[in-house]
Amino acid sequence: MIDNLTAVRLQVDGHIALVTMDNPPVNAQSRALSEEMAAVFDWISDTADIRVAVLTGQGRVFCAGADLKRRGDLESPGALPQHSRRTRECFHAIRECAKPVIAAVNGPALGAGLAIVASCDILVASEKASIGLPEIDVGLLGGCRHAMRLFSHSRVRRMLLTGFRVPGEELYRLGVAEACVPPEELMPTAMRLAQEIASKAPLATRMAKHTANTIEDMSLRDGYRYEQDMTATIAKTEDAKEAQRAFAEKRPPVFHGR
Repeated sequence: MIDNLTAVRLQVDGHIALVTMDNPPVNAQSRALSEEMAAVFDWISDTADIRVAVLTGQGRVFCAGADLKRRGDLESPGALPQHSRRTRECFHAIRECAKPVIAAVNGPALGAGLAIVASCDILVASEKASIGLPEIDVGLLGGCRHAMRLFSHSRVRRMLLTGFRVPGEELYRLGVAEACVPPEELMPTAMRLAQEIASKAPLATRMAKHTANTIEDMSLRDGYRYEQDMTATIAKTEDAKEAQRAFAEKRPPVFHGR
């Protein structure tokens, strides 16, 4: 486990890691949050026993975005590029995490919070969740490129130009989230989904996520060819053979990550 975390909490139960952003009052993306999130998801990537992660926010807000109170600290030479790099790496550590990441969106996910959500693999929303780009109201720009991975052309621009927030029920209607549930059902729903993923062959889920990330910007022909190559690689593993035996024998498979 990682010691001395101040803005993030990490809990491990079996094959599931629960990551909670805990930076009161609104889980703003401070320097500590960015650095600790990157460290935690790198640790999850390299920890063999963990097969899936669930990411949520403590309190009523998932993540309110950049820590605007600290903007004045970025005026010295080199400070802003360093801040921007830390921010980017937080998002990329989630997207590039070797294990699937489920976002349990408990409340507003704004600006950088939207980018964190978009970097996850699967979204589950509370009825109190919303996603937005409010930067237009404070003279900044937000995670528009990340929003393009979730929403249509018109919706992204409406969010960018007006600060419109998409509520949880609309996230589900649009297919952005897999579910929109009452607040008390959010974590049980996310954990059930995590348990289902954790029951699959760990090599297969890792390779499936890696493949999905790799082919996202490829052409249809190149992307499907890459998937075919990865399928051939997965088929040679012991877990793949065990899955086929278990299917034929009508029993649950026993995977060893080999």
